[in-house]
Amino acid sequence: MKDQGRSTRRRTGGRQRPKRDKRKHELGSEPTETQVGDMKLKTVNARGGTTKVRAITTDTASIATDDGVTSAEITNVVENPADPNYARRNIITRGAIIETSEGTARVTSRPGQDGQVNAVLEA
Repeated sequence: MKDQGRSTRRRTGGRQRPKRDKRKHELGSEPTETQVGDMKLKTVNARGGTTKVRAITTDTASIATDDGVTSAEITNVVENPADPNYARRNIITRGAIIETSEGTARVTSRPGQDGQVNAVLEA
């Protein structure tokens, strides 16, 4: 429970003791690691009474081209700069290079928070 919030070190490098325990509204959540597969969405309650749609698994992507936006089927993850293991496990994050029916594309959206995959074709 120490991941998010104030640093545990002072500017000088000394240890900083917590002023108080964490509150429930300060807690984060586990990352949604969107995988390639049949479309499966999950809605999560967020602050302010809003909801977030998280993509658990997805198999389609909206590809932006010079002609406009087309829908393409995702076959697999070629590369993921965030983590090499993500590419091996077919996990889609922002910046991942995916193989689609239109060609290779780079993901520009955040599927774990948006619930959809938007991408642009790689040159």
